[in-house]
Amino acid sequence: MPEVVVINGLVRALGAADASVRLRAVLAVGTDADPGLVDALVTRCAVEPDFFVRDMLTWALTRLPAAVTVPRLVVETRSEVARARAQALHTLSKIGDRGAWAAVTPVLLRDDDDEVARTAWRAAVALVPDGERVVLAEELGSQLGRGDRRMRLSLSRALAGLGAEVVEPVVAVALGSADPVVRAHAAATRRLLVDPEAGFEVAVDEAIRVVALGPDADR
Repeated sequence: MPEVVVINGLVRALGAADASVRLRAVLAVGTDADPGLVDALVTRCAVEPDFFVRDMLTWALTRLPAAVTVPRLVVETRSEVARARAQALHTLSKIGDRGAWAAVTPVLLRDDDDEVARTAWRAAVALVPDGERVVLAEELGSQLGRGDRRMRLSLSRALAGLGAEVVEPVVAVALGSADPVVRAHAAATRRLLVDPEAGFEVAVDEAIRVVALGPDADR
C-alpha cells in the first residue's frame, strides 16, 4: 500500500501547476525507473508546456526498458496532438532502437506542423538502417526550400547526417529546380557538406547570391 501511495503521488505531481514540482516528480520517476509509470510519462509528454520538464521526461523514458517504452511511443507518433508526435519522435531518437524506424513514416517527415517535421527528420537520421539511407535522402530532399531559415538549417543538418555520398545526388537534382528557393537551399546544403565549418548563415547568403547572379558570378 505505501508503494501505491507513492506512485499515485508522483503521478499527481506530474500534473502540478508548478513546473519545478513537475520536474522533481519526473526526476524521481526516472531515478526509480519503474516501467509501470511509462503511460503516465508518455501521457504527460503530450501536454507538458515546459521545455526543461519535457527534456526530463525524455530522460526518464530512456531509463526504462526499450521493450516497454518503444511500442508505447510508436503509438504516440500517430497522435492527433502535434506535441505528442514531436515528443515521441524525439524520445525514440534518444532511445536509438532501430526497431522503431518503421514508425518514422513519410507522413511524419512531411508533417504540416514544422516542429513535428523537424523532429521526424532528426529521428529518421538517428534510426535509419543502412539500406534505407538513399530512400530517406530522397524523401528529405523533397522538402528542400521548406520553411524559414531555422527549418532549412534543420533539414540541411539532417541531410548532412546521412553522409555526402548519399546526399550529393539529391542535392544535384535540387540544384536544377525551377524554384529559386529550392536551388538556394540545395546550394547551402552542398556547401555545408563540403565545409561543415562554414556556418549555415554564410552558406545561405552565398547560395542566394549564386542563385541570383548565376554560377559564374565569381568569374
